[in-house]
Amino acid sequence: MDNEDRSAPSDDRSALVSEDGKNAKSVLCQRCGSKVLCPGMAQFAEKELFLPSMRKKTSISEPGGTMEGDTLTAHWLVDDMYTFENVGFTKDVGKVKYLICADCEIGPIGWHCLDDKKSFYVALERVHHA
Repeated sequence: MDNEDRSAPSDDRSALVSEDGKNAKSVLCQRCGSKVLCPGMAQFAEKELFLPSMRKKTSISEPGGTMEGDTLTAHWLVDDMYTFENVGFTKDVGKVKYLICADCEIGPIGWHCLDDKKSFYVALERVHHA
């Protein structure tokens, strides 16, 4: 009965990516709808990154064991953390900080390597667009 539009971003990426390669729509948290990025603020990038399964912040940053998750390739690339409207970061997990929604703390919605100060990736599959 749930006919809500849940089409995968890869189904029609042209509606999400503008001609100059930026996000054509606002990027929103899947869980609470909080705005993560305004339109035109991130560049589309393809990079293979592993993100743990979506959950609350406390269980993302806990070390130990193998993590369940997904290897995702379609991302919004942001080069300055102050570009985000509403994003939080986990504690360091090795050389990575995961991006989470600052309001509801669900994530990870993205990835940031501490070695590269100008690359913040938000997975298209982990957010909504409006």
